[in-house]
Amino acid sequence: MTASFLEELDEAIRNGTPESRERALWYATDLLMVGRFTDDEIWVFGEVIGRLAVEIEFAARARLAAKLCRIDHAPGQVLDKLASDEAIEVAGPVLRYSERLDVRTLLNTANTRDQCHLLAISRRRSIPEPVSDVLVTRGDRAVAQSVAVNEGARLSEAGFLALIRRSENDGILAENVGLRQDIPRHLFQQLIAKASDETRRKLERERPELAVAVDAFVADATASLHSKFGPASPRYYAAKKAVSFKHRLGELQESSILEYARARRTEEAIVGLTLLCALPSDVVERALAETSRELLLILAKAHEFSWDTTAALLFLGAPHFTISSHELDELKEQFARLHVSSSQEILAHYRDRKSRLASCAPRRLPEMRAF
Repeated sequence: MTASFLEELDEAIRNGTPESRERALWYATDLLMVGRFTDDEIWVFGEVIGRLAVEIEFAARARLAAKLCRIDHAPGQVLDKLASDEAIEVAGPVLRYSERLDVRTLLNTANTRDQCHLLAISRRRSIPEPVSDVLVTRGDRAVAQSVAVNEGARLSEAGFLALIRRSENDGILAENVGLRQDIPRHLFQQLIAKASDETRRKLERERPELAVAVDAFVADATASLHSKFGPASPRYYAAKKAVSFKHRLGELQESSILEYARARRTEEAIVGLTLLCALPSDVVERALAETSRELLLILAKAHEFSWDTTAALLFLGAPHFTISSHELDELKEQFARLHVSSSQEILAHYRDRKSRLASCAPRRLPEMRAF
């Protein structure tokens, strides 16, 4: 059947008029839509329809795209050509609705076509991670917003970072990104750090489960948390003196932190991390003591610590210096997923916010004494 069918249509292509070719195109397309065919037969239809489609005008190509975009057995070779068409009226329906397009075609279109094509892709029911990453990088504001609100768009950490950077002066985009259920917790923290006060309050109301971690991350510690030491203790003072001297000599390295952690020298580890990371000691203490351990992972990743050093710090801050093997595996996976650049940005925004809070703090006048 397919051989004779192909021969008849091939004859129409070679010897027919433009009108007869277009009639043959719609005949083949309608037959494909209502019939049941094998993969080989669908490929034949694709060859025929593809050859006929070359001969038709813009309006007919748009009509063909509208017919084929929702067919789950449409020929792939025809869909690829339609999807790459310069006219959005032709490419748009295929880019938005066709489930037959592969990642290669979507990536090629996202990298080469204009914003209308990118917007059509951004509205697909599902978008693979590599394609979403291109959209949020090349796309304009409308494309970025469309990806942010599309629950079927999968985003890598790099994709989330691109959206977070673009949302610095765009409260609506920041809110849409923060409301995504798949946003990693540490990236939500970075989003909050960059957001305006109004946007931050909205997201804290909508995502209280993530906002708790953010509040702990930016709040000032007023007392010792879980540990039994503090800056005023003799042991802390001695540790600060010794480690600071080592730091001035240029000898304070990651290996020093590993040594302190393995020896359970908590004060030395806190002072060492404070100096290496340029963070207040209360923040480092909180990182060691917090149950979630996320702040400690971010701190270690930002300074490119090895997993051995990070694990030693995790054990140092754990109750009774003990972590189950299952929990340790999860922490290792979480640490591996973190990116150095994003972790560094989180700490940088934290430092900036601490500086702003310090500059806004009320200043006390010196006490007046009578003479």
